[in-house]
Amino acid sequence: MPFELIKSEIILQGRAFKIRRDLMKTPDGRETKFEIVEHGGSVIIIPVDEQGNIWFVRQYRHAAGRNLLELPAGTRDGDEPYEECAAREIREETGMEAGTLTKIGEFYLAPGYSTEFMGIFLATNLSHNPLDPDMDEFLLVEKIPAKKAMEMAERGEVPDAKSLAALLLARPYLEKYIGN
Repeated sequence: MPFELIKSEIILQGRAFKIRRDLMKTPDGRETKFEIVEHGGSVIIIPVDEQGNIWFVRQYRHAAGRNLLELPAGTRDGDEPYEECAAREIREETGMEAGTLTKIGEFYLAPGYSTEFMGIFLATNLSHNPLDPDMDEFLLVEKIPAKKAMEMAERGEVPDAKSLAALLLARPYLEKYIGN
């Protein structure tokens, strides 16, 4: 017997997501509640320039209480296709446009409590073509050689889970810059 939805209610409607509470019947017949963050999906981008540098952004993350080094990422606008979102976000966050965007993977960000599904894109053939950043974003762009970026990730110096997952999935595409 699978889990069965008994009742669902929205308990918070936020700017980027909403939170719902689901009353569920478990396979053994008991009832339990789950609070779920409903999110429309997002992207993360691994921008790599001709010199083999990966473009990161450093930004303040209030929930973490500190500035974090992350790959550029962002939320889809409604039903915006993931590739269009990636093309827009890289321009907003780094000022660079990707001549080539290659989808290299996808994953659920935190499936224990969220519906957020994230597409991962490798961005190459970069050229300067900025868009205005979001009003609440204050970003510093940092270019880090791919080999050093992977070493930093392995040492725990990139404490952002989505960036770590994206770097891991991008590793085969970055071999020419990082070696073995």
